[in-house]
Amino acid sequence: MSFVRASFAARSALANARRYSTAPPAGQKSSNLPYYLLGAGISGLAGYIYLDRSGKADVAPVKPKVSDKSALDPQNFVDFKLKKVEPYNHNTAKFIFELPPDTASLLPVASCVIVKSAPDASNPLLDAKGKPIIRPYTPISPSDLPGELTFLIKRYDSGKMSKYIHDMQPGDKLSIKGPIKKFDFQINQFDQVGMIAGGSGITPMYQILEHALKDPSNKTRFTLIFANVTEKDILLKEEFDALKAKYPGTFDVVYTVDQASPNWKGPVGFVNRELVSQHLPPPTLGEKAKIFVCGPPGQVAAVAGPKDGMKQGELGGILKQLGYKDDQVFKF
Repeated sequence: MSFVRASFAARSALANARRYSTAPPAGQKSSNLPYYLLGAGISGLAGYIYLDRSGKADVAPVKPKVSDKSALDPQNFVDFKLKKVEPYNHNTAKFIFELPPDTASLLPVASCVIVKSAPDASNPLLDAKGKPIIRPYTPISPSDLPGELTFLIKRYDSGKMSKYIHDMQPGDKLSIKGPIKKFDFQINQFDQVGMIAGGSGITPMYQILEHALKDPSNKTRFTLIFANVTEKDILLKEEFDALKAKYPGTFDVVYTVDQASPNWKGPVGFVNRELVSQHLPPPTLGEKAKIFVCGPPGQVAAVAGPKDGMKQGELGGILKQLGYKDDQVFKF
């Protein structure tokens, strides 16, 4: 049987089966402030058999099927067990929670979830009135990843939830509700997308980039400015560098730090007008360009004006000074 006929037959058979870095307010010292992490199914594919030129049969692995229903509930908190903890750096770790068999989070891009201590927790996290403290977090695991939901969480001395999660042990449970959609991102919705993130505010950006860049139809050009205190504070740097190497035509990343080591070769200091003008899409692109901003309140205010609670608030800061319009900017 020829290679073509064998391949066709096989396919036919199986077809049936910072702290932050940005310009500080006037009169204040250039330093970073602590902040909260903001917001922040792989389809079942049949394997196929084919014969290579040597006549050897290869079998592609069969990916696990998952339900088309999310393991999460947007109306109610659901308790999920902590499966494992993977230390990331000096103050950050990956927390991997176990989802029911054959399910995935199926989080739309871009969205976050809210978390609180489980009802049966031995030491529940409560406020002064005895009510559960809740916080938003953006998972970094792919939406269609079966069986797991992963958060990258930095521990802050002033962050009650971050300290609580860092004290959790495998087997402990966390109550999670979601998704909460933040921005309805669509492939090729814009010609160019600029991103400005600080510290752990990087997670919504990573969610969008991981989703868009791997799509073979994507033509949008993404540029990320990522600000941190020091080089060792840069989260997901290895992943971003890999994306830049794999998608050089559609992704670039610029790192800036407040405190540079002798070997640091990138920009130093806060996000400023020059850095934005040099790297991000210009406001003259109009509706063809979008700027996403995520970080601590101080950074967001300096770059794009403060948010108004859960609302976007008026555009201000550096982006307004450079001529961007309200509908060109989104603050996570």
